Amino acid sequence: MHENKFRIAVRKFDAFESAIDKIWASFCKQKKCNLELETVSLDLHPLYDTILKEEGLKNGTWDMSLINTDWITEAYTTNSVLDLTPYINENTPQDFPEGWSDSLLYKQEFEGKIVGLPFHNGPECLIYRKDLFESIEEGVSFYEKFGKPLEVPKTWDDLIQVAEFFNRPEQELYGTTFAAYPDGHNTVFDFCLQLWTRNGELFDDDENIKLNSEAAVEGMEFYRKALKNTKAIHPNSRDFDSVKSGMAFANGNLAMMVNWFGFASMCEFLETSKVKGKVDVGNVPAGFTGVGTSLNAYWMYVIGTGSKHKELAYEFINFAVNEENDKLLTLEGAIGCRKSTWHDKDVNTKVPYYHKLEELHKKTRSLPRQSNWSEIADVIDTLVLKVINTSEDIKSILDLAQLEIKRIEKNQYGTSL
Repeated sequence: MHENKFRIAVRKFDAFESAIDKIWASFCKQKKCNLELETVSLDLHPLYDTILKEEGLKNGTWDMSLINTDWITEAYTTNSVLDLTPYINENTPQDFPEGWSDSLLYKQEFEGKIVGLPFHNGPECLIYRKDLFESIEEGVSFYEKFGKPLEVPKTWDDLIQVAEFFNRPEQELYGTTFAAYPDGHNTVFDFCLQLWTRNGELFDDDENIKLNSEAAVEGMEFYRKALKNTKAIHPNSRDFDSVKSGMAFANGNLAMMVNWFGFASMCEFLETSKVKGKVDVGNVPAGFTGVGTSLNAYWMYVIGTGSKHKELAYEFINFAVNEENDKLLTLEGAIGCRKSTWHDKDVNTKVPYYHKLEELHKKTRSLPRQSNWSEIADVIDTLVLKVINTSEDIKSILDLAQLEIKRIEKNQYGTSL
């Protein structure tokens, strides 16, 4: 059906598309490849549907795709993605594996088989306007109001207090935001961050998913209160996914946000950015008894088991992840995955905080690797939406979600309730 085309399904993001187009052009020039590249950019749900739900990677609709860590276990267990291990052994990527952080290599390895190579990363972090925090006038004003220095928030309560201080709708500046758009991802990430930064765990002692812990209740109580705080939060937060939040920040409409590192970096690359040179990053805030844990989720290249161009696809991936092209990807506005890119002089000249990526990665945690994670994520997404859109008792919402998790586990493992 697509004999003369090489088809890649990618997450919709200009930097992804432009980088892949440039790398493919360079690859074809070097390898004398005559196949036409067809890059199709898709939002999260359509991308998931076409590559996994509709089996596009298995049936040859796609030669390759970008896939995130949420979906990689399902992709592996459904035999949708090619085992790259034999290819890597025969033609090892430059500096593999030492050239990457360990945190970017383990999610795609199953039973000794490597099924993907890192494409784009960037853990969640606190992204803030350093010009505001470094302003003497702002510091004096904050001290007069609260009797303490203006500092980058270390706790969630501090975040809200500082957000209220900077919330100035008349200047089109809002204190902060949470990406509360119901896409099965952003609300799930926020749930986990609220849990982990309050010393909570997603699993109980028997390794079963547990959503109704005390830390979860505490986190969701904060989240509900924060989303309803019109004195601190951007009014469009419920419609924001991570990309829209990032664009609002780049447009100068937010003083702070917890978001992926890439949206800080984007502010330095985007031509329309109004905050270029005014941005810095720090650890995710925490609860009073927790620590600023970050979430590690990343995108990778995978090859579909149904591809008619498997050899060529691996050659392209091997080419795309070399030092030069990882840096190119970064300078296009995405986040390269190699340590060499994180410490590259040109990259750090453009984005002065890029070197902080290695330190941020040391404090990251990841979502669990489960083949039914999409179902579990839907339950978490639903419970978070109930938290922010209703006045129902939060413990009751979490208890109901826990029952749904047990139903899913029963269907998968045949265990009793």
